[in-house]
Amino acid sequence: MSEIQINTTQNVNIDFTLAAIGERVVAHVIDLIIKIAYGYVIIMSFLGLFQYSDWFYYADHWSQYAIYAMLLFPALIYSLVLESLWEGQTVGKKITKIKVVKIDGYQATFVDYLIRWFFRIVDLNLLSGFIAIISIIMSDKAQRLGDVTAGTAVISQKNKVRISHTIMEELGDNYVPQYPSVINLSDNDMRIIKETFLIAKKGKDFDTLNKLRAKVEQVMETKSDKATIPFIEIIIKDYNFYTQNM
Repeated sequence: MSEIQINTTQNVNIDFTLAAIGERVVAHVIDLIIKIAYGYVIIMSFLGLFQYSDWFYYADHWSQYAIYAMLLFPALIYSLVLESLWEGQTVGKKITKIKVVKIDGYQATFVDYLIRWFFRIVDLNLLSGFIAIISIIMSDKAQRLGDVTAGTAVISQKNKVRISHTIMEELGDNYVPQYPSVINLSDNDMRIIKETFLIAKKGKDFDTLNKLRAKVEQVMETKSDKATIPFIEIIIKDYNFYTQNM
């Protein structure tokens, strides 16, 4: 499989395996089946509910179209909503174990998912997805047009090493966490923090350490009077504590 090397703003390189076209197609088909099933059930239920009502059948075509559009609207925004809530995954992507990530290493935002969703009109709806397939094949990062515009890529998680394996810290039985808001950090955030911290600490790169600390405090929405190195060490231990006890 192809790989993508993501260079974070802290100049840490992380290698990810790009999702294969087959995986993306299967995920899309699963999501499409879910949306079609939803549309069929909701429309049939609606028609059954109002089969003895004259107002719908005698309404003008535009009114009927508007009602159908409102009923099918959840299916229209299905991908946008689920990717936003599930950090780059839909039901299909969860089943095939792929997800959307930013190519700068950070978690994609709602705006990024919105851009990807908007470009589905071109990528997936025109020519039955042919444009998306060609774009993915031609792109060195396997990106469809929506990914290129949003600065995202789709990666495979099948061979993913869990964060708990890479940042395991020895915690005493009486360890008491100090920063509950550490749970605001994602797995990807913690990987970046750990790798950046070790590299910067070893090289005595205090400028990078201070930038890393500022970013951590911003995401966690907290401030600490501790020195930078002890602060980040506690953050890593607190993350271990909460993830091991969840």
